[in-house]
Amino acid sequence: MVLAPLRKFGLPKLGGGVGGKSSAAEMQQAVQILRDYEQSGHGWFWSTDAGGRIDYLSECVAERLGKNRSEVLGQPFSSLFTLDSVDTEQVERTLPVILSKRKTFAEFAVRAAVRGEELWWSISGRPQHDSAGNFAGFRGNGADVTERRRSQRKAERLAMYDSLTGLSNRHRMSSHLDNTLAAFRQAKRSCAVMMLDLDRFKQVNDTLGHPAGDELLKQVADRLSRVVDSGCELGRLGGDEFEVILPDLDDRGRLGEIAKKIIDMVSQPYALEGARCVIGVSVGIAIAPYDGVTSDELIRNADLALYSAKGGGRGQFRFYSTELHNEAETRRRIEEDLRDALSEGQISLNYQPLVCTRTNAVVAMEAVMRWAHPDLGSISPALFIPVAEESNQIAQLGEWALRQACEDASRWPGNVKVSVNVSPAQFANKNLPSLVTQALANSGLPAELLELELTESIFLNDSESTEEMFAALKGVGVRLALDDFGTGYSSLGYLRKAPFDKIKIDQSFIRGVTEPGTRNVAIIKAIVSLAEALDMDTTAEGIEAHDELDLMRELKVSQIQGFIYSKAISGEDALAAMQSGEWIIEPEGPSKARSDRKTVFRKVGLIHEDHRYEVTMRNLSNTGCLIEGLLDVPVDTVFVVDFGEGQLAVATVRRSRGTMQGMEFEHTLVADGAGGLVTRNRVSPYMLAAAGMPLGALPPGQYPLGPQSNGSGTFTMPRFAHLNEAAKKGEVQRAAEAKAAG
Repeated sequence: MVLAPLRKFGLPKLGGGVGGKSSAAEMQQAVQILRDYEQSGHGWFWSTDAGGRIDYLSECVAERLGKNRSEVLGQPFSSLFTLDSVDTEQVERTLPVILSKRKTFAEFAVRAAVRGEELWWSISGRPQHDSAGNFAGFRGNGADVTERRRSQRKAERLAMYDSLTGLSNRHRMSSHLDNTLAAFRQAKRSCAVMMLDLDRFKQVNDTLGHPAGDELLKQVADRLSRVVDSGCELGRLGGDEFEVILPDLDDRGRLGEIAKKIIDMVSQPYALEGARCVIGVSVGIAIAPYDGVTSDELIRNADLALYSAKGGGRGQFRFYSTELHNEAETRRRIEEDLRDALSEGQISLNYQPLVCTRTNAVVAMEAVMRWAHPDLGSISPALFIPVAEESNQIAQLGEWALRQACEDASRWPGNVKVSVNVSPAQFANKNLPSLVTQALANSGLPAELLELELTESIFLNDSESTEEMFAALKGVGVRLALDDFGTGYSSLGYLRKAPFDKIKIDQSFIRGVTEPGTRNVAIIKAIVSLAEALDMDTTAEGIEAHDELDLMRELKVSQIQGFIYSKAISGEDALAAMQSGEWIIEPEGPSKARSDRKTVFRKVGLIHEDHRYEVTMRNLSNTGCLIEGLLDVPVDTVFVVDFGEGQLAVATVRRSRGTMQGMEFEHTLVADGAGGLVTRNRVSPYMLAAAGMPLGALPPGQYPLGPQSNGSGTFTMPRFAHLNEAAKKGEVQRAAEAKAAG
């Protein structure tokens, strides 16, 4: 009889009212109320015996479980529920504990044991006792809270995740980094942070609209998720900014590889609402504990590295270094001073020859901007051109360069062409054809002797206006060259539609082209074959060695540009060289290409045994360096080179002459993203702290070793004479001799 178990919920007994009839009616009414409540779906009832077995359960609950009530009765109450694999509550263990305490509990969330469906109930229960005070079981009620939990989870997700991309948001990333650094500091572990900022995203947003911009961000997030390892945390901070937290990673070679992979992946074309667009990304990297031990320090320094990457031309990565603070100040000054550089006559043009591969005759000259700053000296265009582009000064500089190059080339004898770089901002200016026409008319230079060099970024939006600009420029009669082919957004479709006369093979394909096993030979061969089929010339940039030149001739590259023939020279020197007629240059350079070795002038430390010497580094490559400062160092002597900021490299002397030593590194250096080199790993500040230095981001400068003995309790004498000390001794000796003679 159904009334018996319902009495457990407080129903009156029959005959309890006046004459018994009223009580029976009340009982029937109460039963009906309970039935209506159960059937409404707002709640249900349950009860157990002293052993925790179900002796009453609302029919609606059994139905939701896909069972008859008779199947459920007699089963353990906890068998109705299961562990939620997402929420960390382990219900099958915690609920029995709660029931075993035999105390009242309220609104305990449990997940129903329903396969293939997420169903949550909130249950409450009260212990029952018989007339002798013995525990007789529980009785209680429950309610469906599935929607409430979903709403709660959605609210929690909105608070911690980006609603557009589904990635962690700024708040979650900040909290995660704080917790990670706090834990890693105790465990003396490292952690890297990458700050990412999309290049040219605003242009896409403005051109295609915000819905397209949102879709682009989703696609970027999807690509980043495929690149970033599962053990790392990826988030969107807002706008077009992203962040990656990479625990236990301080290998700058590996971090550079990840950054390059991110740049390559994000820079691939996107399809948005039937339109094709291309963007890029810049990356700044900071590593704890070297670049900071708190999240504020690390984020600030990663941002500074990101700023440097964007200032260096975008589509690049940078590691943080203390030098970036000075670079940021220098860049700010460059932007300010550049506004007056033209009017004050500080900007000039130099010209680098492009030579016919077969005849060694100069066939063209590329105009290269030079800036002679009154205080900072000669500033590389690689530094001030990106600043000019970002500060909207490139149009003025580009127009001046076009006019000046045409003016200079008009005085050259013969048919030597002049090549002028045109920035994407200039190419987007609808007045460019008229500016070109005016420059040609004012100088008297024939149109066919002017060559405009364009980079692949002009195809950013692949719009009709691009094709219209090509048609207009070809209508003027000038030649068009595609610069840095293969390094950005190249596509065979561009060459099919764009009327280029020349393809310039970027020097990144030239580097290492003569090394065994390289694929660059096949790539260059394919480019040359493609150009020949399309009746285009080819130019190989950055040729410096004879083995590279011989290979370019073998591959039938049309023209060569590089130091093996000439660096960029002044307009006056170019004119003088061409006065006698055809200008033939005989190639001069090393027989074989070697690792890039850059001229530097940098103070570093050399550590040998228990002594540290300060010397001057004259050049640097990834495999070795040339130092000056020690006298007559024997070949095969091993040093530790201290570059500063915890960068130590073991090096062996391979050549020695007087005060100059050529050294080979035990482990090769890696690229820093800015054209420089750094050690793959650094000495941890935790190790320095163990030696008595304070824990924190390393301050600038080198770190001399503390006094050390040779094991016998005495200190060793320096093995080598230092150049400065030798010079001082010489001065003292000469002064003494002069005094004695006087």
